[in-house]
Amino acid sequence: MAAEAFAAGSFALLGYDVTVQYGANQPGYDLVVVKGDKILKVNVKGSQDGGWGVNQSYKKGRTYFEAADVWLKAQGPNIVFCFVQFKGVAPNHMPRMYLATSHDVAKRLKESANGRGETILYERKDWTKRAYGRGTVDKIPSNWNFSESRIADMFR
Repeated sequence: MAAEAFAAGSFALLGYDVTVQYGANQPGYDLVVVKGDKILKVNVKGSQDGGWGVNQSYKKGRTYFEAADVWLKAQGPNIVFCFVQFKGVAPNHMPRMYLATSHDVAKRLKESANGRGETILYERKDWTKRAYGRGTVDKIPSNWNFSESRIADMFR
């Protein structure tokens, strides 16, 4: 709930109208963000550990690439993801936030672990010498940073 509150407040501070979904019947998104006649459906994911579990439930019996593709097909049309990270954030500071389309997320998951793929979207992961992705670093692309220009990109 804290992640949703920060996301909703951040959109509102930038002049967007925000509606928060509550109750058991949430249709694949948590917020509706409106500017004029444009609407974004936003799925908010919060984390305190540096990563977001995205598609683990799609992995059983599938490769990482197949899991990402099946997950992508299951996403509603025009869903935008807002990833909120609380790890290492002081109580009097804002969490780090990122915006991505479901296509952005699936692509990033496939690129993870030196191209093997992953089910977890990492804010930053330095793969150790014993891991499949050894010697590589997975991180959220800088153009995903929550900003007015990134929100404008999401509306296109």
